[in-house]
Amino acid sequence: MFPNDEAAPRLLNVNEAAQRLGVSVSYLNKLRLTEEGPVFCKLGARRVAYDPADLAAWLSERKRRSTAAGSAAGAA
Repeated sequence: MFPNDEAAPRLLNVNEAAQRLGVSVSYLNKLRLTEEGPVFCKLGARRVAYDPADLAAWLSERKRRSTAAGSAAGAA
């Protein structure tokens, strides 16, 4: 399943992911419902997990140089 017999990445539960992002669990849950949050894995009916790499990518996508709407990282 993983190339070169690599171990599966350690997934974080919702509490761990919220702590790593510096947000509340309820806010992370809301982001998931509105499809604005980081990519997640659905593991059964109630279990959700996050790959740390996906959390880092989501944070990176949210970097801005200005509070102006639509400004992107690296924009002049």
